[in-house]
Amino acid sequence: MTVSTAATSFDTTLSNLGIKRNSTSPTVAASASTTLGQSDFLKLMTAQMQNQDPFNPVDNTQMVAQMAQFSSLAGISEMSSTLKGISDKLGTTSVSDASSYIGRTVLTAGDTAYGRTTGGLSGAVELSGAASDVKVTIESESGAVVKQISLGASPKGTSTYDWDGLTAAGEDAGSGPFKITVTAQNNGATVPATGLVWAPVQSVSVPPGGSPVLNVAGIGTVQVSAVREIG
Repeated sequence: MTVSTAATSFDTTLSNLGIKRNSTSPTVAASASTTLGQSDFLKLMTAQMQNQDPFNPVDNTQMVAQMAQFSSLAGISEMSSTLKGISDKLGTTSVSDASSYIGRTVLTAGDTAYGRTTGGLSGAVELSGAASDVKVTIESESGAVVKQISLGASPKGTSTYDWDGLTAAGEDAGSGPFKITVTAQNNGATVPATGLVWAPVQSVSVPPGGSPVLNVAGIGTVQVSAVREIG
């Protein structure tokens, strides 16, 4: 039998099974229709058994090996699907999980902070690089500067600060809300800095087709993943 005749016979067998073989030259991006799935595998194996030479049947060892390959493929596909479902579940926040934040304070990126019941407030600064001079400016609701805190030299990462609630003149600044501004420089060069403030979570919203988000006083909506700490 010539190569051409064998190829034609193979194509005929596939055609009878409802499987179309791509006879054109292969391309870099093959279409999905040329991929053999589990059903195609079963059809080919069934055809192999039906068309085997009765005087030279398929070796039992080969048949068992093919069945083992098919079983392994099916198991891997099912396991992959299950793991994806678990991953998707772990990567999302449920409404009940988000609701547990209501009434609590969270540390997140923002410029509006509320004083503690005991007076003063605390916060943090996230630096993208080391800085030789980091300053935190605290303003009243009317925009008046009530305190400026110098953190001095700070390494890359998060640096915390605590304010006792007293103005530069030693007077009680009240409970706020306060506007927080952070600046950082490294030998005269500006270092990107993000201010982190403590603020209360008032409620939870669920946007259409999205994950629950926290409604934080003075800041607005905040993703649960953006919360650094919970008070």
